[in-house]
Amino acid sequence: MYLRQAIKKQIDKSYNFSTGILVFEDGTKFFGNGIGFEGKAVGEVCFNTSITGYQEIITDPSYSDQIINFTFPHIGNVGTNIEDNESDKTWVKGIIINCNITEPSNYRSLKKLDVWLKKRRIVGIFGLDTRIITNYIRDVGAPKGTVQFLKKGNHNFRDLLSEARSWHGLKGLDLAKKVTCRKPYKWKSLKSWNKNKGYVKNEKNKYKIIAIDYGIKKNQLRCFSDIDCSVTVVPADFAAEEIIKLKPDGIFLSNGPGDPAATGKYAVPIVRKLIENKFPIFGICLGHQILSLALGARTKKMSLGHRGANHPVKNLITNKVEITSQNHGFEVDLKSIPRQVKVTHKSLFDSSIEGIEVEKKGLFSVQYHPEANPGPQDSKYLFEKFLKNIRKRKNGKKKRY
Repeated sequence: MYLRQAIKKQIDKSYNFSTGILVFEDGTKFFGNGIGFEGKAVGEVCFNTSITGYQEIITDPSYSDQIINFTFPHIGNVGTNIEDNESDKTWVKGIIINCNITEPSNYRSLKKLDVWLKKRRIVGIFGLDTRIITNYIRDVGAPKGTVQFLKKGNHNFRDLLSEARSWHGLKGLDLAKKVTCRKPYKWKSLKSWNKNKGYVKNEKNKYKIIAIDYGIKKNQLRCFSDIDCSVTVVPADFAAEEIIKLKPDGIFLSNGPGDPAATGKYAVPIVRKLIENKFPIFGICLGHQILSLALGARTKKMSLGHRGANHPVKNLITNKVEITSQNHGFEVDLKSIPRQVKVTHKSLFDSSIEGIEVEKKGLFSVQYHPEANPGPQDSKYLFEKFLKNIRKRKNGKKKRY
């Protein structure tokens, strides 16, 4: 154990009185104070560099089976509210933060983060140097770990280590079926949040979108309401034939957790059928990876994923740089991209693929999150691009008939 904080705790024996503990699969351990739900959780430990939007991050289904280490030291300072949830349930296993949660200071706050975590059965720990943990994650690459909160302390290190080592990990794991909706539903057409009015319903429904839910975020649905689209959300394994019967103008493939190759076993045949029927398709994050698989590419696990709200991405068509929000641990393998598929965006951090397109077929997708929440909205134009492809297809149909 070479990490300063862990070594210090070992020397002064203060870990005997710690209510919180974090144990990695290689035996490295950190001690702190427990918050949120009293219990334990096992998952992949990752870090997020965002300085705002912790409520949106924690409620993002893409974090299913993960423990989030927040690099920003002040988490919980604006409390929680009923408007910033990105899903109705929380799927994250646990959180790690630097400082204790202060009393909330924000006019929108309704509940302290600690109470909010308890209600959602999310285990948390604070009082750790999250920058050191970030460096550790960076060096070892997406480690498995166990976090535990016990008011009386007395953590059984061997049991926690065993649980971390025996957990299967995210590779080969289909989590889309875990987080997806159980039956189709129609989005209530709420537009993006407005400071003066909150969420306002859009009564204009010019275009019909079918969104395949691999772990969809609500702000993606709001972005479609912003451009006068009605959205019907369907489960991840909803049959292509049933989607076609709904007569959509376009298909949206949402974000989501887990290994895209595992989800692709049932998702790829569905998407290929939709491509054959010449629907415009737009994918985000896992949806980007599923579309890539359907077009003949491959995906792979990254040694270190992208999670934060300050990731620079270069648009290879316009040569402009967009600052993006990201959350993914898998990527599309550049070497596997078929000739007919054009790479449209790349990461300026590691040159990984951030976007693809088959222009003639009206197919495109991005690895990052143009809907933000949290993060910048440099890439929100992509929803308008999708709408342009829909109009193009509809106009083409009119000309034929």
